[in-house]
Amino acid sequence: MDTALRHRVNAARVAIKNQVDFFNQLMGQVSSEWKADDTRVTFADFAISEKIFSELRGSFKSDQFLSEESLPLDESIQLDSRYVWILDPVDGTNNYALGMPSCAISLALLKEGMPIYGLIYDGGTGEIIEGGPGQGISVNGRKYTPPNREFDTRTGMVALHFPLPKGRGKKFQTLLETYRVRSLGSAALHLAYVALGRLDGAIDEKVRLWDIAAAVCLIEAVGLKINYLDNCPFPVNRLEMSGPFIRYISGNESFLSYVEI
Repeated sequence: MDTALRHRVNAARVAIKNQVDFFNQLMGQVSSEWKADDTRVTFADFAISEKIFSELRGSFKSDQFLSEESLPLDESIQLDSRYVWILDPVDGTNNYALGMPSCAISLALLKEGMPIYGLIYDGGTGEIIEGGPGQGISVNGRKYTPPNREFDTRTGMVALHFPLPKGRGKKFQTLLETYRVRSLGSAALHLAYVALGRLDGAIDEKVRLWDIAAAVCLIEAVGLKINYLDNCPFPVNRLEMSGPFIRYISGNESFLSYVEI
């Protein structure tokens, strides 16, 4: 890890840890409202976004900082810095507002538009999961090696996000009737758990860049694949807040060979 990346990773880890108590205290205790795109937002989203970026800006003034809650829905932002931070301050806001712990703080670092390091605080387990391509993955500061197992239709666990786009239910009928399917309500945790080997694969058809940027780093850190059903969103040159959804299937070779969508 080069010096520039190491300094940023260390600072990001501290910034996230500084928000853990606040995040946990407000889980299920904060009011929420609905945005124009039919997603929920809470005071915690705004507060965590501001606090994390305020810490990081002090050390990395030339970096660019983009959060789901910091920009209008109709905004289009050019990524013109070498290093860009992408934050989802509360991924799984529906769960968070209702006091359900399947939610996360998700922070990604991009270099020249490519995701190079991600950090995710898991609100359910209290773990900070982090890593990036060529860096491996760690959990609470300890290097982690995911299990190497074949995907089995009897024991395999798959994550699928609901609701599905209109008309797509029939495409997933075999999957739903054959596999053990989970919908945790957090796209970041779906992919993070795939990287950790807790899930064998994940499929989503309705996520934005900030939902998965950090988790993509974790997937690549352990040598797994994420296959995009449309165009690959990376490298990112411009962030369209209301652009097309990202659709993907991710997992190991065994899972990908079993599942066709």
